[in-house]
Amino acid sequence: MNMIYDPDNIFAKILRGEMPAVKVYEDAATLAFMDVMPQSPGHTLVIPKAPATNIYDLPVEAAAAVMRTVHRLAPAVQAAMRADGIMVCQYNGAAAGQSVFHYHMHIVPRYVGQSLGNHGSGMAPAETLKAYADKISAALAAAGHAD
Repeated sequence: MNMIYDPDNIFAKILRGEMPAVKVYEDAATLAFMDVMPQSPGHTLVIPKAPATNIYDLPVEAAAAVMRTVHRLAPAVQAAMRADGIMVCQYNGAAAGQSVFHYHMHIVPRYVGQSLGNHGSGMAPAETLKAYADKISAALAAAGHAD
């Protein structure tokens, strides 16, 4: 179940500032940013700063930090995107659908009557992702969570 963590995965590079990301929120233990291949407008990812491939090697403290950030962000994503609901999910291993082997959780806005897009089927324009991130950040600030 455990895999050797690859420090050159895309999320590790984002954490080190070697790859760009449209950031939504950051604290000492986590980073949230827009998924470049969203399944729905506003699809946001939350990752721990601790290196972990999946839930099996994620320290409990890092798991708690990720969940705190998801708990803070989910209502802001829903409000900002005017979504009917929010799907929160996480995959472990390629067979489960994990494509980046740095632990992460998805916050995906859902709308009545709208199917999810296929993940990995295309990249969203950076300006669109930035507009979504700005809306989500404003919703966080309105809720008193802009730190």
